[in-house]
Amino acid sequence: MRNADGAAMLGQLNDYFSSQEKALKLRSQRQEVLAANIANADTPGYKARDFDFGATFKAATEKRQNQTLAATDNRHLQPRSGMVDPLSPDLLYRNPYQASIDGNTVDMNAEMQAFSDNTIRYQAALTFMTRRIESMKTALTGQ
Repeated sequence: MRNADGAAMLGQLNDYFSSQEKALKLRSQRQEVLAANIANADTPGYKARDFDFGATFKAATEKRQNQTLAATDNRHLQPRSGMVDPLSPDLLYRNPYQASIDGNTVDMNAEMQAFSDNTIRYQAALTFMTRRIESMKTALTGQ
């Protein structure tokens, strides 16, 4: 009976930290995408990419993690596991504010603003996670 209680406790701990963990992972992935845009600001033909954090986070936190891909044709390719990764964002191309002669769509002002905003939000998510850990530690130890 102890094992069942222990498993239930671990499940509750996992649920307690799950949303912050997903937020940190997605913020980290977005930081990499934005950094790639900034790094390729002078690359002719480079198309700036990004993803909708809010929509991706919502999809990742819904209870549909075990959703499989629908194959409407037997020739469709499936991932190795057959499962949809809820933390795999759909990268979209960013529409440029002003067309570039060389086809590059990176707007450095927009990219730097998005990069800074994402950095601040990452730090906030990290602070929330730290506080959750501290409150759990206090609840367990009484200190």
